[in-house]
Amino acid sequence: MLDLGDLFNFSDLSTFTRNIPVEWVASALNLSAQATIRRRRLPSDQVLWLVLGMALFRDEPVHEVARRLNICAQGLASDQLLARSGVTEARKRLGADPVESLFRQTGKQWGGERYEGDDWNGLQVFAVDGALLRTPDSPELREHFGSGNTGTERQTPFPMRRLVALMNVRSHVIPDAQLSPYRGSEMRLAETFLGQIPDNSITLFDKGFWGADLLSSVAEGGSSRHGLTPARKNLVIEEIERCGEHDRRVRMKVSPQARKRNPNLPTHWDVREVSYESQGHARSLLTSLPVESYSAGAVAALYLERWEIELGFRDIKSSMQQNAVTLRSKKVELIYQEVWGLLLAYNIIRREASQAAVAFGRAPSDIRFKPACQYIAVQLIVMAAANPVSATGRRLAELRGGIGGLFLDHRPRPGRPRTVKISKTRYPVDRKAAPLK
Repeated sequence: MLDLGDLFNFSDLSTFTRNIPVEWVASALNLSAQATIRRRRLPSDQVLWLVLGMALFRDEPVHEVARRLNICAQGLASDQLLARSGVTEARKRLGADPVESLFRQTGKQWGGERYEGDDWNGLQVFAVDGALLRTPDSPELREHFGSGNTGTERQTPFPMRRLVALMNVRSHVIPDAQLSPYRGSEMRLAETFLGQIPDNSITLFDKGFWGADLLSSVAEGGSSRHGLTPARKNLVIEEIERCGEHDRRVRMKVSPQARKRNPNLPTHWDVREVSYESQGHARSLLTSLPVESYSAGAVAALYLERWEIELGFRDIKSSMQQNAVTLRSKKVELIYQEVWGLLLAYNIIRREASQAAVAFGRAPSDIRFKPACQYIAVQLIVMAAANPVSATGRRLAELRGGIGGLFLDHRPRPGRPRTVKISKTRYPVDRKAAPLK
């Protein structure tokens, strides 16, 4: 069997410094509300490294993650353990802003990278979708984040926070994302990062992101930027031009609500409609892709790739969070910090996997995420033992490992209909119980 440790030279420290320059880390840490001054405090760069470690060692308590990564406060020997309260206070001093800033810097740099053969007819492929993350249940977190209600008017067992992300479908790197309490609108959150979509691209939207303002802004916000989304049922559509059996130009009325939010919108919206059949049902897609350059069959096949962003969310929740019921933090600011750290760690794994795949002449999507995540986690422990006092930038420089051996075996997947699973809860569910008043 191929030894993964032999695939890359760990002594070459230049490979990862090109990915996360030390200057980016220093710039992010400058956003911390309180500088590290008092002796024996945990330095900010080590706290940032601890937040990344929390994302990779979800089954370990935070103080144990610090021990595994050999993180120690100034004035303590490397074999002396930190007090648990000291770790929490250090995270509070760091705050969420530095972690968010570093995520956005890396996402902007990595998300638009092109790899040979990963374009679709000359366009980069992106997807936008949302996900929900549960938090521990406390009055503070429930008041801030809120939660959904069941049909029986009973609140869900845990507060929930909303995540909306823009993902590069081929590399699975997340260029940008937004977080909000549960009641936040996915469409409004998505509007904030549409400017990050590069030119010469196609963005796939879930049906929940329907809106003339949203979809028009994608096409008008740059050069050769296109959107692709399912059509809603019972739309009032006027056919303008028939382009093929399953292809036509249509016109729809823009709603007064959309025009109120954006007075620059026209009264009517012209768009291309592509129809196809899936599992015996007729379906329609709306897109700004020109008929002359992109066939209806190719457009319909492309939309199947929207599922890749669902796989990315699965990697975060299942492989990194190990299907944990909730996030681990218990304070509002630390919840934000934890999620930004989770997204940053995810991007680091995906970026390293992409670089390793290219080095072996493979596509970034050929790398299996879970083994890559586990491999990097092991290497972090090895590096920490070898160099316990190294700073964050130095450790990142040493991270490149033998991910190139973790390729997928592209066997055909059996087709299965999408199902809705019952949400996990620690509480017993009595189907006959009366609603809570």
